Amino acid sequence: MTEKTYHVAILGATGAVGTRLLSQLEQSTIPVGQIKLLASARSAGTTLMFKGEPVTVEEATPESFDGVDLVLASGGGSVSKRFAPEAVKRGAVVVDNSSYWRMHDDVPLVVPEVNEAALQTHQGIIANPNCSTIQMVVALEPIRQAYGLERVIVSTYQAASGAGQLGWDELVAQTTAYNAGEPVTASVLPVRGAAKHYPLAYNLLPQIDVFEDDGYTHEEWKMIHETKKIMFGDKDSRDVKVTGTAVRVPVPIGHGETVYFETAAGTGATAQGIQQVLSQAPGVVLEDNPAEQLYPQPVNAAGKRETFVGRVRPDLEVDDAFHMWVVSDNLLKGAAWNTVQIAERLVALDLVRVPDTATNPFTTA
Repeated sequence: MTEKTYHVAILGATGAVGTRLLSQLEQSTIPVGQIKLLASARSAGTTLMFKGEPVTVEEATPESFDGVDLVLASGGGSVSKRFAPEAVKRGAVVVDNSSYWRMHDDVPLVVPEVNEAALQTHQGIIANPNCSTIQMVVALEPIRQAYGLERVIVSTYQAASGAGQLGWDELVAQTTAYNAGEPVTASVLPVRGAAKHYPLAYNLLPQIDVFEDDGYTHEEWKMIHETKKIMFGDKDSRDVKVTGTAVRVPVPIGHGETVYFETAAGTGATAQGIQQVLSQAPGVVLEDNPAEQLYPQPVNAAGKRETFVGRVRPDLEVDDAFHMWVVSDNLLKGAAWNTVQIAERLVALDLVRVPDTATNPFTTA
């Protein structure tokens, strides 16, 4: 019997995440019969390699998705808003890495280690969560399953590449200028379209994305509501209390997070028990030995698919509460790998198909 193959398109193929999508797809279990690389008109004509063969990047149009089975999208919110419904209309299933579809009621927000079952409800589009949310829920879900989860307070230390290639490039340029004693300029961070910009080199920026009216940044809002939607299926769930502070740090790749969490009373949670649970959790690598100064670091996580956890310890003032340190490559598990991982599960579960288009919520978007 001939193995079924899939016609796969990568939307936003030339970006920092897009090139990693191509690499992760190349290493995946998905039987790719045909590959199509799509980007803006500016990038059309560029040649990228897939499994040793050159593939020419094409300009994305609605007709680009004719005959495509599976779309891995990382072209930004406006691009996904325009093209994801067009792909679904033509019979393709879209795994989208932008923020545009994450809070849509008909779009599952998926981290395979946490809520793979949500894939069964897809209507043609599946959303990849925010990078900082992904690594946190990968670490928290096995703890929740074992001991319950009442409250989460997170502080993030997010890499420059989380702001895209421009953010990464600006950090490199600023560091070079600073070290040479030259003026340091900023035009991208903390938010490219903001009125003011500040240097990230040798600095910390307690702003990621725009500020909401309540004083939280949109990045913080995303972590709060995405965590609730992923774990409990409702972005406004009261089953867990979540809050956080998101900070950009002068690191190229790899987000770090300090996570304070409260387990359910009476479940008998201990630091040793939590370490045991994490050591057996899918997608998690426990690096936690203070006696040998073993703990996760972004420099070691870069280029790896796993989420690394260490510094697990009890809170000394609050019963049933603990702290941990979580690190992951924001461009892989936080973006490209989680996207491809979702696609792998869609293939394995035979879910690469769009439901009846008569009831599909995206065909007229």
